[in-house]
Amino acid sequence: MALPRPLARLFGPRMIKRWLPTSLFGRSFLIIVLPIAIMQLAVTWLFFVQHENAITARLAEGLAEEIASISHQYQENPANLPALVKQAQALDLSVMFKPEDLPRDNRRNFFLSVDQTLSKALREHLGTDQSFWFDTTRYPYQVPIWIKVDGGSLAFIAPKERAFATQGSQFVFYSLITTLLLTAVALLFIRNQVRAIERLANAAEAFGQGGDVSTFKPHGAREVRQAGEAFLAMRANIRRLMASVSHDLRTPLTRLKLELALKDPSERNEGMKRDLAEMEHMIDEYLDFARGAGGEAAEPVRLMDIIDMVAHGARRSGADVSTRGDPELVAPVKRGALTRAITNLTHNAAAHASRVEIGLTEAGGDVVITVDDNGPGIDPERYEEAFKPFTRLDEARNQNEKGVGLGLAIVRDVARSHGGDVTLSKSPLGGLRAEVWLPVSGKHS
Repeated sequence: MALPRPLARLFGPRMIKRWLPTSLFGRSFLIIVLPIAIMQLAVTWLFFVQHENAITARLAEGLAEEIASISHQYQENPANLPALVKQAQALDLSVMFKPEDLPRDNRRNFFLSVDQTLSKALREHLGTDQSFWFDTTRYPYQVPIWIKVDGGSLAFIAPKERAFATQGSQFVFYSLITTLLLTAVALLFIRNQVRAIERLANAAEAFGQGGDVSTFKPHGAREVRQAGEAFLAMRANIRRLMASVSHDLRTPLTRLKLELALKDPSERNEGMKRDLAEMEHMIDEYLDFARGAGGEAAEPVRLMDIIDMVAHGARRSGADVSTRGDPELVAPVKRGALTRAITNLTHNAAAHASRVEIGLTEAGGDVVITVDDNGPGIDPERYEEAFKPFTRLDEARNQNEKGVGLGLAIVRDVARSHGGDVTLSKSPLGGLRAEVWLPVSGKHS
């Protein structure tokens, strides 16, 4: 039977999923702690409602009957109070006459059933027209019970164990302590297991960004260790395949380039050389994208040296490239990876524009490298699409002579391997601006 629409919105599967924790730690904790909490609630309910209430009802009935008997005897003969005091002492009670009205303060026991049961027993034995007052919380071991009589009140003091079952609070206390201890142990074990999965996830993310994961070692439960070992095996296979691809592809390309170099110059040979150069460039792009930042370690580098070297290489290819920035700015970066990223941005800009400008600034401890051009640019709604691997926005930019659409993907991988990122925006020169920010503490040498 389907729930009504308002109830379905509150208690439907989608709403329940929103209430549930999303992390593995939270869900594991819920799986372990929720049954313990439900069990404790069920046991507590059974103990109080069925067992404790039954015992309390019998105790309250007996105490109320004795108090009512003494009260009725006093009202019949007030002068017989000394004998009634001795009678009460024999019943483990104390009684005295107080020439004052019933107290007015009315505090409630945490377990409401205790007060309700005692009040019901007293009313049944004293009568509905007899006023009384009691407090089960005032003293740690006694319960004061006052009965309204002519000229004042009879004040009874009864031991708590005669009025109601006193083990209930102790039971709740020990249950709470046990629950807290079990919860702490569960937190400890869950945290240790989840930490192993988190380290595996962090290692996989770092490897995907080209970071160094040589310190990662599988640990945790058997299944988690198996996943970690599978990850390390995959990492080793990828590196081995990259080395094989690099060797297997470059060897025939080198032979072909040598053969063409030994032949007589001709238009046909020049076309074949251009095809080989494009093939070599595409292979380099594939390998750079697969390798990312590799296992290269970060080291203090004068950033302007890298920018000047990239600009010099672009000028040798005929590009108009200018640079600006602090020549003394030094930051710990992966030199090879950052050089590759700036080179990709610069060559990409030079291929679509007549003027390129590379800038270097420091903002709030972060290093910001900008590459501006005066080309046609890219539509703002396609900025994010440009970072996707194997994407070439030929409608927005001129047709690339080389490449397979991995340049910006490589730049983003390099930036993220440093903990930063790269964004695209409108350039002050009229074309496209690529802005690489690296969250490293720049300093002057």
